[in-house]
Amino acid sequence: MSYLVIYNDFTTNSKKLSASTKADYRHTFKAVVYLCAMLSTTPVFAEDEVYNFNISAGDMTAALNKLAETANVELNYPASVANELKSNGLRGNYTAEQALQQLLKGSGLNYRLSGGNSITIERQLEPQSNVPTAMAVVTVTGKAVNDATDPYNSDYSLPNASTATKTDTPIMETPFSVQVVPKQVLEDTQSVRSTDALDYVSGMYRASGSGDYLDWSTRRGFNNFPVGDYRDGMPLPLGDFIVGGRDLANTEKVEVLKGPASLLYGMAVPGGVVNYETKKPLSTPYYSLQQQFGSYDFYRTTVDATGPINDDKSLLYRFNLAYKDTNSFRDMVNSERVFVAPTVTWNISPSTQVNFEMEYDTGHVVFDRGIPAIGNRPANLPRSRFLGEANPPTKYETLMLGINWSHAFNDNWTFNHRFNMVHAGVDQIATFPTLIDPTTVNRFGAHSTYNIHDNAMYFNSINLTGHFSTLGLKHTLLLGGDYYRKSLDNLIANFFGSDVNIYNPIYLGSSIADGAPVLNLDSQNDWFGLYLQDQIKLPFNLNMLAGFRYDSAESSLTINNGTPTRNSRQDSLTPRGGLVWQPVPELSLYGSYTENFSGINGGGLGGSILPPESAQQWELGMKTELFDKRFLATLAWFDLTKQNVAVFNGNTGFSEAIGEARSAGLELDVKGEILPGWNVISAYAYTPDATTTRGNANEVGQRFQGVPRHGGSLFTSYELQAGILQGLKFGGGVIVRSSQHTDSNTNTAILPGYSTVNLLTSYSWKVNGSKLTTQLNVNNLLDKPYYPASFGRDSIEVGAPRTFMGSVRVEY
Repeated sequence: MSYLVIYNDFTTNSKKLSASTKADYRHTFKAVVYLCAMLSTTPVFAEDEVYNFNISAGDMTAALNKLAETANVELNYPASVANELKSNGLRGNYTAEQALQQLLKGSGLNYRLSGGNSITIERQLEPQSNVPTAMAVVTVTGKAVNDATDPYNSDYSLPNASTATKTDTPIMETPFSVQVVPKQVLEDTQSVRSTDALDYVSGMYRASGSGDYLDWSTRRGFNNFPVGDYRDGMPLPLGDFIVGGRDLANTEKVEVLKGPASLLYGMAVPGGVVNYETKKPLSTPYYSLQQQFGSYDFYRTTVDATGPINDDKSLLYRFNLAYKDTNSFRDMVNSERVFVAPTVTWNISPSTQVNFEMEYDTGHVVFDRGIPAIGNRPANLPRSRFLGEANPPTKYETLMLGINWSHAFNDNWTFNHRFNMVHAGVDQIATFPTLIDPTTVNRFGAHSTYNIHDNAMYFNSINLTGHFSTLGLKHTLLLGGDYYRKSLDNLIANFFGSDVNIYNPIYLGSSIADGAPVLNLDSQNDWFGLYLQDQIKLPFNLNMLAGFRYDSAESSLTINNGTPTRNSRQDSLTPRGGLVWQPVPELSLYGSYTENFSGINGGGLGGSILPPESAQQWELGMKTELFDKRFLATLAWFDLTKQNVAVFNGNTGFSEAIGEARSAGLELDVKGEILPGWNVISAYAYTPDATTTRGNANEVGQRFQGVPRHGGSLFTSYELQAGILQGLKFGGGVIVRSSQHTDSNTNTAILPGYSTVNLLTSYSWKVNGSKLTTQLNVNNLLDKPYYPASFGRDSIEVGAPRTFMGSVRVEY
């Protein structure tokens, strides 16, 4: 007789029994149930069979039915057992038993193996002290919903971010525009360059990246020079350290904080911070091998492996590898790279953890400055026309070593320390074309080298985070400091120049690298900062953030072994603050004020030191988070002004800190799951005001370089959730930009507006316990010519024609 029949019969006839008899029956009945569970030897679950579950939060009955359908098991329970219960949903790869445990967690329900392929769901019974438990403990290796570290997490939206506060804070409680591009978006779009990840973030635009040479970007009107982006909070200065751009092989997600971020990052540029969060070692083994192949002989192989090193899982590792070899639609342009990134985590105790990390990146690229403008439009040249020098190509080598550790004194106070060291070497050829007549450009070029041992960056940061209450108010306090040093010794260079016909170019070849050095340069930059930040939960669903930072920066420069030119120390006190009101959990209204300090600004007349650039921003916005935190939208208005911009004075031959620039606009970001299997990420920015307000006469009132008035993007995908085609995904999107200026002065040219259409299709299925995924992306489907960015009117980047990118990935 089945348990359900026994249970129903007992409850139906129990009215005829006395209270004491009922109690005896109940105790006996519980014992029988547990004994039957122990004696049952018929396996219900296939222990090694792993299923991909995609169960939305909501009604428990619907969730159980979805689980039964996916895992092909039979669930038995009275309807009243699950009535009015809610499920948190489940996503990821689990065995059937792991999935059931996760789904029932905290629901007050339990399960019991009934024999065959049947499972009984029941209310949890309190076992007597002398009655054994029904089942042995099972270790669940799957990850919780919305766990960004889960390799199988398919979410387009993640509810928390750390870049804006250096604490793991819900985005809904953060008084700034914070956008996260998760791993699934990077995989669906097959992003390779770091700027690929920013195409779907509002107000973020590609700047001239010289092909694969550098990854520049413009954010809220201002470019990211001299500080590039950040890796786990560590600065990545442009040029010397990221020649070849940043490979995304070990990137877990990309977090973008819009606007000034000096309080936490010191040298941050005012337009915003892009922080690449890297993949961390996991205690659950995971292995992935992917082969990508595409147009113009593109080949890229990546490896991702992680798991425990020892039995007690106190030592964990992660290893990422990428090898890329590709030609280009541009004549003579090609690149090759090897990227290796091992990481080891040592869990010394539950409260103390140490991470050792390394990145080694080497390869070659070709410096490509694109084509010039003739009149106020790009020259009418084939997309393949290359006007620089490609032989020899630029060779680069970068080594990063780091250690970071944390210790939790108790549940409320945690200390962490990070140290990173980066060494970089380059042997580069760079040519800069200048149009001198409608058919000819003059190519001024430089061959420069510095040894990997002579170019170094050191970064130290410490943080103490505390949680406490005062007068009934909950605080998250952050005390921190950082120190950054960048030194470049013995950079040597020789220069060359030649004229070339843009319609029939003739190249010089490798002889350009043979000239005698005429420049020897040494430089050093030091930056020290201390900061304090407090996040306070106030009554009436208000959250406040306030803080300030003290900075001290100095630099020195020596040319041809002469007398060092030292800029006197520059100090600054930088505040920021914001307020968030959540009238309901699904809606946030916020406002914030932030300032920026950019450090050394160069020299002026008579060797004087120019005041450092400063910036201020006001921001107002609203956010909504729906569908159990799987969907997030942010609408933000900002007004950002930068002062003390260095402006060249032609009369004196020196610069003056008299410039001012202002950018203001409206931004909308939407991302997440609309229906089960249907995801979307979209962005739109309207920037009516991005102009120079003070400066030279030919600059005042002129629109910034590379900032379209309108910019938007959309990418959406849908994966079939059931049936014989379960695992089939298809999608696509569009990237739209209005016209842009090549320069911020009256001598500007106009890059026409454009839109590109992109498509995706993929199919995943199980093969002997592994997940195999084949994928095809088509970019610029309509093969439209376009010009995404420029470095002045003589250096206009040419957009790629229709390209295909395929991949095969196996995971287990």
